[in-house]
Amino acid sequence: MIKIKETTDYRPLIPFFIENGLEFEEGEEYGGDEIVMCWRADEFPGNDPSPAPPPGAQGANFEARRQAHPRLVGGAVLAKREGEYICDGIAVAPEHRKDGLGKELLDLIVAEAKSRGAAEVFLVARAPGFFAKSGFVPVPREEAPDFFECFTCPQYGKTCYPEVMRLGNLSGIL
Repeated sequence: MIKIKETTDYRPLIPFFIENGLEFEEGEEYGGDEIVMCWRADEFPGNDPSPAPPPGAQGANFEARRQAHPRLVGGAVLAKREGEYICDGIAVAPEHRKDGLGKELLDLIVAEAKSRGAAEVFLVARAPGFFAKSGFVPVPREEAPDFFECFTCPQYGKTCYPEVMRLGNLSGIL
């Protein structure tokens, strides 16, 4: 079973993001960004995160041992940069990429931004098709916010082809 929970600490997500191809570096800090909210999706062993302890097991100790070994399978970060809300990282473990977990995480980002009064959410997409299914549209380079470092990266347009995308009109969503 997978359980998603909110967190304000993005640091434990960074190794997961790196492992899943996002361009973070160990020890990277969010210079100038306000971390609004993060979510982590943990997979718990078995089908039910709260099974009854087996006969003879001490209930609380059994549950504590079982809960101590979840596996991180998804994460997402909503940040605010220069007054704009951005999806500043979203990743799902390969074996869960077709089961709706990414969409669920993205919906949490959009809902949180909307609840804070955002009119739009920006992101840099390495998988633009995934985001387009949720209504994000490409933003021409000349209209993209200046705070995305992609356009100044030496890999941009050579080995990396991300798209700046925007989801606008949040008032009509969710």
